Amino acid sequence: MTRNRPIPSLSQHERDYVRGLVALEDDAILAFNKPSGLPSQVRGNRARNLDHLLWAFARSNGKRPRLVHRLDVGTSGIILAGKTQPDAAALSQSLSSREATKTYLALVSGHLPTRRSGAFNEPIARLATDGRTTIVAGHPDGKPAHTRWTLLGRAGDVGLIELRPTTGRMHQLRVHLSHHGCPILGDPIYGGAPASRLALHAARITLPHPRTGDPITLGAPVPGDFAALATHQGLETAVSEWVASG
Repeated sequence: MTRNRPIPSLSQHERDYVRGLVALEDDAILAFNKPSGLPSQVRGNRARNLDHLLWAFARSNGKRPRLVHRLDVGTSGIILAGKTQPDAAALSQSLSSREATKTYLALVSGHLPTRRSGAFNEPIARLATDGRTTIVAGHPDGKPAHTRWTLLGRAGDVGLIELRPTTGRMHQLRVHLSHHGCPILGDPIYGGAPASRLALHAARITLPHPRTGDPITLGAPVPGDFAALATHQGLETAVSEWVASG
């Protein structure tokens, strides 16, 4: 947010596109409903990404909103930016201090849980082998990772799961689910069955407003491609009931 930064040129199509992703805007926050397939950030801006598109909201002095967290490229859903440096810092603090509650939906397959709800608590480690990084759960050198889950519905060996991570390790939800034998559909890295997209959606986030401190909940509706995948797997009712529950 340096003063007088040059503002990169965006086409009118890019400006209209990113403005169409806005789920909520006030004086402090921009919340976006990111589609699956759009990267949050790309090093060097070599491809279209949400971070670069934030220049559509830049002021004449070059200041612009700042993303305060990321979603994997295949994950859809709610993602936040702070409009000023203090707003971004306050939002980041809420996320890092676990004041924020995140809720995800995932379609998984394999060995579904036998209980309705529970928690995954295996530590997660990033291992470097032959120049490649592998992320694994249950490693003795891993960092603490906690994910609460609720099985919302099942159809054969496919299930709809609500996930609430209380830590923020890289690929935490994907790794935990794979470790427990039910990877997310469309996740080639962690053994998920082939699907049209990564079936992970960041549905809601609750956290203090960066200026008032009052709790706010921001949500992203279940997108059409996720709903279509759920319907194909026989879980349309489970998704509908979750949406109706509020």
